Amino acid sequence: MKNFLLVVVLLVVCVAAIPKAKKLKPKAYPKTIHAFKVPSIEGGTIDFKKYKGKKILVVNTASKCGYTPQYEGLEKLYKEHKDKLVVVGFPANNFGGQEPGSDEEIQQFCKARFGVTFPLASKVEVVGDNTHPLFKWLTSKEENGVLDAKVKWNFTKFLLDENGKLLATFESKVTPESEEILKYLK
Repeated sequence: MKNFLLVVVLLVVCVAAIPKAKKLKPKAYPKTIHAFKVPSIEGGTIDFKKYKGKKILVVNTASKCGYTPQYEGLEKLYKEHKDKLVVVGFPANNFGGQEPGSDEEIQQFCKARFGVTFPLASKVEVVGDNTHPLFKWLTSKEENGVLDAKVKWNFTKFLLDENGKLLATFESKVTPESEEILKYLK
């Protein structure tokens, strides 16, 4: 009986010594893209808040990819729909080492080869352990409130509405001139 009481007392003392768990507040995620600011490839910041009232097409890009010629279509789309759409490119070296350059090299390539005038962010990671917070938000329904998506390769596209909510995603093979994208701009 003594042993039983000793065990009970020790158990009570041990349980009392365990620190109380703090209630964790759920992490608050931005509900629209307008909450994000990202470094620009030109220096400075791309503040998505300034694009309120326009659709936004976010694209992860690469300079040495079979889809790289899509820069031309992205630029055309941007110029033709500038009143209601902004295209923002995010260079990333996550797939096949197809974006090895520095920000300066990427910027020079895009302007010289394709005449890119749409905003480009500084190079980021779009998958993996160091995924940029914007791409975590774009790919997680829990965070964006709309859908789960995957960035499977370069030139994956995310279309957001005028209020900053995710509308649709498009795989790499969907070109900027495709009806799949254009129907949202009519």
